[in-house]
Amino acid sequence: MNVKKLLTYAIIAFVIFYLFTQPTGAASAVRGVLDGIGAGAESLSRFFTSLFAG
Repeated sequence: MNVKKLLTYAIIAFVIFYLFTQPTGAASAVRGVLDGIGAGAESLSRFFTSLFAG
């Protein structure tokens, strides 16, 4: 088994373990990631709006 495959399985196992042992923390982490993606999309939207507006 190569290292990449082993590392992938270890990460998946950790995520599943974290979801079952800390569901509130996992929800907060996902919410934080989604908020970050939303903020990035909003910034890109403002950039292109200002680029084409003036």
